[in-house]
Amino acid sequence: MSAFITFEGPEGSGKTTVIQQVAEKLKYEYNIILTREPGGVKTGEQIREVLLEGEDMDDRTEALLFAASRREHLVGKVIPALNNGNVVLCDRYIDSSLAYQGYARGIGIEEVKSINEFAINGLYPDLTIYLDVSVEVGRERILKNQRNQNRLDQEDVKFHEKVVEGYKKIIHNESERFIVINADQSIDKVVKTTYESIINYLEKL
Repeated sequence: MSAFITFEGPEGSGKTTVIQQVAEKLKYEYNIILTREPGGVKTGEQIREVLLEGEDMDDRTEALLFAASRREHLVGKVIPALNNGNVVLCDRYIDSSLAYQGYARGIGIEEVKSINEFAINGLYPDLTIYLDVSVEVGRERILKNQRNQNRLDQEDVKFHEKVVEGYKKIIHNESERFIVINADQSIDKVVKTTYESIINYLEKL
């Protein structure tokens, strides 16, 4: 049995920690492949470095690079894993581009969706976990954890508020694909709720 499950959320939602801990729990019951975007394969990781650590760039160039990395990742890792019957857990996917570049950058959700549909060729997630956290809490966590801030972390509060607005619009339009988890809770509670939600979903397949 294969399934493609993606994790989304604004900066500081705890997404990367949650996906790692959930993968650790699920691996005893399913064949799990854990991956991330941008990245996941060699070319994707090289593009990731340009996107997150490089200098400012044109908004459309940014959107195109995310789509290019996504295509390489799908062909090199996700599609083979799904064909082998794995459950793929991916840290970010197309919805990130729609929320960050499409909505927050102001390019347009439909415009960014069109270049990404070319990249993904119809491969949408079976399920998307959205970790819902306020901008204030998210930014507080980033500062508290003293993680290395990438180019997107350093955007102003208004940008991050637009990201959350963008996600809310996407979820409203495709509610059947999303499970929204309250990520203001402790990490243990978020992991428990997320794990149980995924188990329930997989058992119904």
